[in-house]
Parts: sequence; C-alpha cells; structure tokens
Amino acid sequence: MIVAGGKVYTPDGPREVDVHIDGERIARLQLWSSPTGPDVVDASGLWVLPGAVDAHVHGRDPGFPEKETFQTLTAAAAAGGVTTVLDMPNTLPGVAMREIFEAKRRAVETKAVVDFGLWALLRSSSTEDDVRELAAAGASGFKAYLGYAVRRSTGQVLYSPATLDPDLEPPASYGTIARLAPALRAAGRPLAVHAEDPSILLSTMTRIETYADLLESRPDLAEGVAVAAVGELAGRLGLRLHVVHLASRAGLEALRRLRGAVVELSAETCPQYLYLSEADYARLGPVMKMYPLVRGVADREALVAALKAGEIDTVGSDHAPHTDYEKLHPQLAEAHAGSPGVQTLLLSCLQLAGPELAARLTAENPARIFGLASKGRIEPGRDADLVLVDPTAKTLVTPEWQRSKQRLAALDGQEFDYAIRSVLLRGAPPAESRGQFLAPAGLGPG
Repeated sequence: MIVAGGKVYTPDGPREVDVHIDGERIARLQLWSSPTGPDVVDASGLWVLPGAVDAHVHGRDPGFPEKETFQTLTAAAAAGGVTTVLDMPNTLPGVAMREIFEAKRRAVETKAVVDFGLWALLRSSSTEDDVRELAAAGASGFKAYLGYAVRRSTGQVLYSPATLDPDLEPPASYGTIARLAPALRAAGRPLAVHAEDPSILLSTMTRIETYADLLESRPDLAEGVAVAAVGELAGRLGLRLHVVHLASRAGLEALRRLRGAVVELSAETCPQYLYLSEADYARLGPVMKMYPLVRGVADREALVAALKAGEIDTVGSDHAPHTDYEKLHPQLAEAHAGSPGVQTLLLSCLQLAGPELAARLTAENPARIFGLASKGRIEPGRDADLVLVDPTAKTLVTPEWQRSKQRLAALDGQEFDYAIRSVLLRGAPPAESRGQFLAPAGLGPG
C-alpha cells in the first residue's frame, strides 16, 4: 500500500513524501511520485499524521456495560484518529493482581478495534509481588488513586475515602507508594497518581448545590500539594513519575518545582482543561463535572501556555463515560464525574497547537513514555498507524457525532477547523484489523 500525495508529519517536520507500507509496517518514505493502482491511497491536499496514543482512557469494561464497552470505546477512538489506547484500572474488579489483569485482557481483546495496553492499580493492600507480577504481565504503568477507597468484596474503586464500613479498604496513600517503591523502581513502569490530596479534600467538604460550591469543596491547593508530595517521593525513591490530568496553576507551579529533582518526570493535561473554564458550567451543566475540576480562565490560560512552551509532555482525554442519568442527576453532588473525550483528543490538539506539536503531544511523546517502540512516529520500521486529516473541512462536536456509548460530552458544541478523513491501523482500516494488546517494548527513547 502507498499513501500518496499528502503532507506527512515526520519526526523531522512536514515532508512531501509518499508513505510506502509493507504489511503492517512503514517500509520507506519516498518523494512524491504520483503512483497509481488499486493499493494507492490518494492523500492529496491532506495531512498525514501518526495515529494518536491516548494513554488515559476509562473503558469501563469489564464491569459497567451500561456506561461503555471496549468495542464502543475503541470505535470512538478510531473515529477520532486514536489508534492506541491505554485503559485505566478502575474497572470491575480493579486491576490490582495478575489474574485480574489477564482476565481483563481476555475479556476486552476480542472487542478492540484499535491497539491497547492496560494500566495496573495500586491498592493500600498491594504487595511487592503484585507489582512484579503485573509488570511481568505487561502493565503499561501503575495508578494510585489518592482518596479513593476500594470495596473489598467486589474490588470496585470508589470516589470517596474509606469510612467505618469494614468492607471498604482505605485508599492507597503516599505511604503505600513509599512501601512499594523498590518493586516500582525495579518494574521501570511509570507511576501515575490521581493528584488531589485527600486530607485537604476532607477538610474542605461542604454542601454542594452550585458549581461554586463544588470548586470550594475541591480547591486547587489539593492538586498542588499532591503533585509536590508525589514528586518528593519520586525524586527521593527513584521512581518514574507521570503526572496525569494536570488541571490548575497550583499543580503546574508544583510541577515546575520538581523539574530537575525527579529523574524521569512527565506530565499530562486534558482538552477539557485547555478549552473550558468554570463559566462554561452555565452552558454545559453537570456534563462538565469531572475530577479534577475545570477551574478559572487563568488556570486554562496557564495550562495552554505551558503546553505550547513544552512544559507539558502529553495530552490524554481522561475519557470517562457514564449513563445519561448519572451525568444529568438533578443534584450536582450526586452527578458522576467524567466525560467522553477519546474521539475529540486529536482534533482538539490540532486546533490548539497545530499539526507538528499535536503529533508530539498525542503520539510521539506518549509512545516514548510508555515504551511503545513501534508507535508514535511516521518513519521506516514503525507500525503503519496513520491518520489522514483534511485541513480545509470542519467538525462540529454533537451527541450524534459521538461513537461512545455516552454521547453527552464536555466539548459538545465545539467546532474544529479540521476533519479526519481516514485512519489506518497497522496498514489497514481499523474495522479490518482487530486491535492487539501491547506490552511496553522499551523504556528509553523510541
């Protein structure tokens, strides 16, 4: 197959070359030569970008089919130019042991239409053996949810800290990370933490009736303190730290103070924090509710500036669907937190950052950070994961456009100045090439 006539965004910048594909891999890049034949894909007037890697999705499968399935998740990913997803471990049960990891892999691999990896969960009861076995099974990384309890009987991760209920296991803590540090360090996988300090959240609890109440109950201080604390742990204990869903100036300032102190530090933000502010709640209502919260204009502008300056390494969607009833609950305190986002990830980054930076943020950098050596770049030897983008067309985000099971999304109403025309996964349309499980293949630069 030859993808011909497009402007190809390579690691060295845009080039007027044809992409020659042999099987599932890119064979060579060759100057435009106007090839013809049934195996030629005409990309004239289009941009050719590497397939995006969304390292932060919640597929809800297994356990919550009313919210999402791996088939609907990966169909939405493919429609948005995302050819690889890394699924978070708060499915049912939480992926905290090797046998659960392998059962989840078997459950979802027959449904996937894009390639995928799986995160592992750190519980307060996790052992060093759990960490070693999960790493050996191919976990993409380890996730600790500060302030999120686990129901012992089912393994479900819950939004709130443990109470006196004997069935609730206390959340993973800074102490959990310190205790497991030798095994985490040996595993060589990134450690990601839901960075909202639970003691601060407990001290700021209030009655929630308005979005202002919600902001008061989850202040940005909680993110700043948590980022600083996990950074201190990572720096002293030699851990690879990946800060997820950075959402505030406080978190960004804490991240800046860590630069140089943590040997391997990377950071992610999400489109909702780059496009929205608290003022959008009047338009979107509880559809905009997510943790961490969308905050003020100053927070948004600071994150956008940091992204463009190279202080933030990746953009992930934090795709987190719920049912319409759960999202539109009449009481804001009871409305579930999260939004679909995998389908808008690449388009939102193109709009905000342009094709070269978008390719680094959504493909090259996450592939490098998570050891996906065959992904992330358009160059010989890599997987032929390609996205053909029309820079002259527009895309309006509507519920009808969404492929996710939940179609009410935080970026509803956003119009992008681009449209995705076609997607190749390892040299074939995703519908014709079933997704494959990916274990980290290398932990250095790709």
